[in-house]
Amino acid sequence: MNLNIVPARTGWLWVKLGLRTFFRQPLAMSGLFFMFMAAVSVTSLIPFAGTVIALALLPAATLGLMAATAEADRGKFPMPSILISAFRAGRQRLRAMLTLGLMYAGGFLLILGISTLIDGGLLAGLYLGTDGKLSREVIEKPEFQTALWVSFALYLPFSLAFWHAPALVHWHEVSPLKSLFFSFVACLRNIRALTVYGMAWLALLMLASLLVAVATTTLGGPELAAASLIPLAMLLTAMFTTSIYFTFRDTFDPPQNPMAPSK
Repeated sequence: MNLNIVPARTGWLWVKLGLRTFFRQPLAMSGLFFMFMAAVSVTSLIPFAGTVIALALLPAATLGLMAATAEADRGKFPMPSILISAFRAGRQRLRAMLTLGLMYAGGFLLILGISTLIDGGLLAGLYLGTDGKLSREVIEKPEFQTALWVSFALYLPFSLAFWHAPALVHWHEVSPLKSLFFSFVACLRNIRALTVYGMAWLALLMLASLLVAVATTTLGGPELAAASLIPLAMLLTAMFTTSIYFTFRDTFDPPQNPMAPSK
C-alpha cells in the first residue's frame, strides 16, 4: 500500500471524473445513492438506537458507493447488491467495518454532545429531529452559531480521519484504528488537492442553485424555486459521492477488483 502525493490540480480532476462517471451510468449511480439515503432514513426511525445504527452503517454504505463508482468507471453497470460489499467480504473484514462504524457513530455523537454544552441542545435536537424545525430565530441565536462553528471545527479533522478509512479497511485489510491514522495523514499530505476538490464542488453547488433559482422563479415563482432546490441538492450530492472513489484511487493503490478485497 503506497501513499501518493498529488498536485493541487488533481482536486479538479476528481470532480470531473466524478461527473463523467455519474453521467456514464446516471440511473445506476443516482438509484444507488437514493437507495442508500432511503436505508439510512428508515433505519434512523427505529426508536432509541436508530440514529446510532444509521451512523454506524455510514462507512459500509460509503464503501458500497465507492465500489459502485469503480464498477461504473470500468464501463460496467453496478448492481444494487454492490451496496453491501462490506458485508460480503468475510467475517474478519465485516467485524473491522462494523468496528469502524461504531467508532464513527461514537465520535459523531460526541461532537453533538459537545455542541449541547454550548447551545443547550439546539443543534443536536435539530439533527436528531427531536427539537422542531430550523427557524430564523434559532439561527440568529449566538449560542447556536457558536455551537455550529465549534461542531464544524471538530468535524473537519474527524471527517479527514474517516475519509479513506472504509476503503483501507475493505481493500487493504488495514485495522480500523490504523485506517483512521493513515487516512488522516494522507488527507493532510494531499490537503491542497482536497481543498481544490471541496471548493470546486461548493462552486458547482452555488452555480447550479443560482441557475435553477433564476429559471424556476421566472417560470413559476419563489415556491417552485424553493421546491426545486432540494432535489437539485440531492442530485449534486449523488454526483459528489460518485467522485469520492477517485480521491482514494489516486491517493492509495486502487483495488484490482472493486467487488472483492485486495489480497
